[in-house]
Amino acid sequence: MNDVIRRPQCITCLRPASHCICGCIRPVDDAGTGRAPVLILQHPLEVTNVKNSARLLHLCLPGSTLVTGEAFEPAALAALLAGPRRAVLLYPDTPGDRSLGIAPPPTYEPADAEELLLVVLDATWRKSRKMLYLNPALQALPRLALQDVPPSRYLVRKAHAPGQLSTLEATAYALAQIEADEKKFAPLIDAFDCFVGRLQAAEAAHRHAG
Repeated sequence: MNDVIRRPQCITCLRPASHCICGCIRPVDDAGTGRAPVLILQHPLEVTNVKNSARLLHLCLPGSTLVTGEAFEPAALAALLAGPRRAVLLYPDTPGDRSLGIAPPPTYEPADAEELLLVVLDATWRKSRKMLYLNPALQALPRLALQDVPPSRYLVRKAHAPGQLSTLEATAYALAQIEADEKKFAPLIDAFDCFVGRLQAAEAAHRHAG
């Protein structure tokens, strides 16, 4: 059997070294603040997707947690959601949920960032619905819906419906909404613009080489 030739990989962003995005990392300064921590649940198919923004989001948010899976072991998921903070899911409540047998979620009650854990699903819309369906503990969480967000800056990925955002954008706007502080989370959008710019440059170089 021939050995598989693997390209050198960056140990931080987990991308091929030639496409490293570490230069786009813009850490959000949470010193002396009570920013809501973020738990990112990433679908396995997104891990190697070069257009996926969750890893960059994780690297920009000190104290965030990134876990990969689809149907999580109940005890393990419960442990991730447990703690003094109240977990809230960044996900809209849609009529389609009822067709899947998913009951209406508990009412979301706004609270200070110090009281919340923001849970984010990183997946396509279809896969995120499946993650929700397969994990009753996620169904039981109150949901935070985004309000008055700008158009997506995700120029390298086509949205299938108005208002669809990347995982990084959605999380940045959710945190800004929770804290009523857009400026604080502007570094996340700067990081995303850098990320998208590098993807566009790589695509242009590939077309030119072809």
